[in-house]
Amino acid sequence: MVSEKQASPPPPTTISKPRYVLVIHGGAGTMSKKGSTLAQRAAYKASLRVALTAGYRVLSSGGEAMDAVVAAVSAMEDDPLFNSGKGAVFNIAGKNELEASLMLSKPPASHPEIPASRRGLGVTLLTRTRNPSQLVRALYLAPAAAPHTFLSGPTAEALGESLGIQLVDPSYFFTEHRWKEHRRALGLPEEPLPGHSALTAGMPLPPLDQLPTGTVGAVALDIRGCIASLTSTGGRTNKLVGRIGDTPSMGSGFWAEQWDRSEVSWFQRMLGKIFASLQEPSAMGVSGTGDGDYFIRLNSAATLARRVQYLHEPLEVASQRVVDDLLLEGGIGGVIALDDLGKGKFLVASLART
Repeated sequence: MVSEKQASPPPPTTISKPRYVLVIHGGAGTMSKKGSTLAQRAAYKASLRVALTAGYRVLSSGGEAMDAVVAAVSAMEDDPLFNSGKGAVFNIAGKNELEASLMLSKPPASHPEIPASRRGLGVTLLTRTRNPSQLVRALYLAPAAAPHTFLSGPTAEALGESLGIQLVDPSYFFTEHRWKEHRRALGLPEEPLPGHSALTAGMPLPPLDQLPTGTVGAVALDIRGCIASLTSTGGRTNKLVGRIGDTPSMGSGFWAEQWDRSEVSWFQRMLGKIFASLQEPSAMGVSGTGDGDYFIRLNSAATLARRVQYLHEPLEVASQRVVDDLLLEGGIGGVIALDDLGKGKFLVASLART
């Protein structure tokens, strides 16, 4: 994790019991007993537990949602089982091009200088950033250096390096399983392996994610009511060089927002306090995983938030409608969503339902 000196977050302003929640995903592929070994399932569960624990430590100590999602996703980026960071897939030219995004429902309390209009940032076409999640956080917190909402390639990485982000040789991302997957899908011989194949010793088991559903993400709610969404991916196996997916596309593969509920009558607010089930959220975050081209066409993440905000649909209903729409259009994928009431949901659109 990039170290930096920063102000401690101010204490929560509410006297009620602090509420914090973390939801993560390691991709939309299903982990069934039929399609996996006991060792594979155990490895994935152990890796997800590491990611959850990393994020939980931040939230339980009163930390920011932003830092919790970075901690959780960084753990998955360092794990070759996931299609992000170390385990990223190859494009059609046999290269790794990584993407990531971060969005907050409101500025982090530890960085009050960040304008509310900052919202979030996406990065794409990364070839040397070890942890894209840490890069996107650093750029978000540096609006003077990176005033835009979307950056790519050498520019993003040069800015990140100037902010203390670690860059690595592109060979770092090579794993034997991903290379063979890339070659096999093109109908090419899987061997001989490139000269740096010795770097794959840390990946004893093949990954389970299925094309094109391997993306990792996390959404967190901290005790100050801030929601942060972070997504990271290597994209689709054998994607065209320069292809940009939904992960860094704001509103498509990621979203976080809070809205004004001042128009709610005193009677509705009173009912919400008496009957918890009648409470409506005023903020939420979304992270998507799956066939990104369909997420972009449907603007899936922002659409989910709009259904909750304007149609007053429960989070579960809105999430289900969004993944159903993906299926209707011919795509597959899933979302994790979390609101400021602490309600979280993970839904996957399965090909079996078509």
